[in-house]
Amino acid sequence: MENMAEEELPTQEEEEEEEAQVRVPTPAPDSALVPAPAADSALDSAPAPALAPAPSLASVPEEADSKRHISIQRRLADLEKLAFVTGGDVDPTRSLSSDNLDAENSHTCPLCPKEKFRAYSSHKLRRHLQNLHWKISVEFEGYRMCICHLACRPVKPTIVGEQLSSKLGAHYHCIICSATITRRTDMLGHVNRHVNKGETKSRYIAASTAKLSNEILKEADTDIQVCPNYSIPQKTDSYFNPKMKLNRQIIFCTLAALAEERKPLECLDAFGATGIMGLQWAKHLGNAVKVTINDLNENSVTLIQKNCHLNKLKVVVDSEEKEESDALEEDGTLGDIQVTRMDANVLMHLRSFDFIHLDPFGTSVNYLDSAFRNVRNLGIVSVTSTDISSLYAKAQHVARRHYGCNIVRTEYYKELAARIVVAAVARAAARCNKGIEVLFAVALEHFVLVVVRVLRGPTSADETTKKIQYLIHCQWCEERIFQKDGNMVEENPYRQLPCNCHGSMPGKTAIELGPLWSSSLFNTGFLKRMLFESLHHGLDDIQPLIKTLIFESECNPQSQCSVHAPSHLNKQEENGVFIKTPDDTTVDIYNAQGKRKSSEMIINSAKKQKTDASAPHPPFYYNIHRHSIKGMNMPKLKKFLCYLSQAGFRVSRTHFDPMGIRTDAPLMQFKSILLKYSTPTYTGGQSDGPMQSASEDTVTNRVEISVNDKAEASGCRRC
Repeated sequence: MENMAEEELPTQEEEEEEEAQVRVPTPAPDSALVPAPAADSALDSAPAPALAPAPSLASVPEEADSKRHISIQRRLADLEKLAFVTGGDVDPTRSLSSDNLDAENSHTCPLCPKEKFRAYSSHKLRRHLQNLHWKISVEFEGYRMCICHLACRPVKPTIVGEQLSSKLGAHYHCIICSATITRRTDMLGHVNRHVNKGETKSRYIAASTAKLSNEILKEADTDIQVCPNYSIPQKTDSYFNPKMKLNRQIIFCTLAALAEERKPLECLDAFGATGIMGLQWAKHLGNAVKVTINDLNENSVTLIQKNCHLNKLKVVVDSEEKEESDALEEDGTLGDIQVTRMDANVLMHLRSFDFIHLDPFGTSVNYLDSAFRNVRNLGIVSVTSTDISSLYAKAQHVARRHYGCNIVRTEYYKELAARIVVAAVARAAARCNKGIEVLFAVALEHFVLVVVRVLRGPTSADETTKKIQYLIHCQWCEERIFQKDGNMVEENPYRQLPCNCHGSMPGKTAIELGPLWSSSLFNTGFLKRMLFESLHHGLDDIQPLIKTLIFESECNPQSQCSVHAPSHLNKQEENGVFIKTPDDTTVDIYNAQGKRKSSEMIINSAKKQKTDASAPHPPFYYNIHRHSIKGMNMPKLKKFLCYLSQAGFRVSRTHFDPMGIRTDAPLMQFKSILLKYSTPTYTGGQSDGPMQSASEDTVTNRVEISVNDKAEASGCRRC
């Protein structure tokens, strides 16, 4: 290439004529984006002095796919050819310097300032591009994001001056979002975040050339129009999370069960976003509800109005009906929805509602006082908290700041999070002279949902505050128990724990967690009505969760007697759902208190302890894998539930943990029964005989305690 440049050089008149016709931008800070170089064949076939590729670069049509930074290239040859293109467009006035005799043979690097690097041979320039820019690059989908030393980003002035500024000015240009990042490791992480979010180069090119059209999604027979990047809260005003489908369905069943008590209901979706939840309420419940969808963002309000017309629902703004130019007929509309644009706290202070749903981005403690201020008596408030990092004890200082609660990571951390939110809701209701009745609490991977019924009056508020207590948690064996009521300081709080870790282990073994909600988390009667509504509206996805909540509230194993079940039971009875039908009047085996009346249970009635059906379910649960014995095979989970039930304890599975067991058995009894029905695992080269014999003696002693000293064991159970 150097020989080609020396064979024939254009005259001054030819250069001025070419500059008048075509001007190729140089890699200055103002022109950071230039078109990509042309094909290799076009560049190789034409001689370099005539600058054949220059007209093709300048004549790129405006409707091209994209314009990327010059530091982003596919091959090293493209970067080298770009050096000759930029070198041929040197301003004559700026090229005249003290060494102007050699200026014609010099080449400037396209990614470095002219004062930083200048090569007098093509070999030196090629080596510079290869070893510095091309070697230290980030690869993504066939492109190389080379390191750039141009003044593309502002550098803070330092004491050293320009030399330090040029050193700190090295950076990378992101091919996806055009961001400038200084470090290569940060650039790799930046690109990986784009990939994890599903953002690709083609998607951003389309977004830059033409505005993306809104996409229409469908959920539960409800059509919604969503904005681009609808699943990324940082990039859209109207956030829509498809993973929250279970949350929307269970709240719909809650509202449907409440609508059977009284009609019509004034409902509020305080944070509408796309309006999907309020649209489902109005579309499926009809005149039984009067829906109000609120959002503070103007774009979200506009989108909610569009979604209302998309589902043939009238929009009421400021008590006036707002229709499009092609107004819908009266027969084609399904109901009215009032759309408001104001702060949620202000709206809940101004109006009264029967049902309020709070689902902000993050914690909801800032809106609890306003929600309980004007909610009607026997109304329902549902709270969805998505700040799981603080609730699940990953950010304990945030939980202390938002909820005033001290927590640690435990095996029952999900139920601990639910009780934290219920305690915050109870304190907010008590400040408004109102009490609460917890209908259910759900803690899944992405959210914590708490639904409570509001009870007016200071008496109800006082009864509610009495149920907020502290929890004593043993850090050695993870035994736990709520502190006893009373204002007197106890000399030795460790006595309340059923375990003896404080006496056998050195130091302080237990910590105090809370304050937490200490009463029941489920209302069996309301959950059964929710299950009926889910069957009525055909919500199949939420039915397994509601069934699990029903068994968890009753603390009865789902397949407790499935082995002895009679053959005439249908599928619903096997799953634990019993609904009366006109042709079968004997399938209802739940009485008014929710007690199973199966004939097979009479055989084991002598071993079972008499429990009051109205008693709340035991707090918290044990993970069977957490307490497994090394070198032993655990029994199946369903069989182990039967073993605990036969020993006289209340037991059920829990939705908080797929391997969790909710029971009122103390941890010592839990481990003894688990050890009794575990089988040894024989591995080569290990002598398990003595350990197994010792384990059998331990099991025998513990079983004798559980059978003969039942009264003493029952005294150790948690309240």
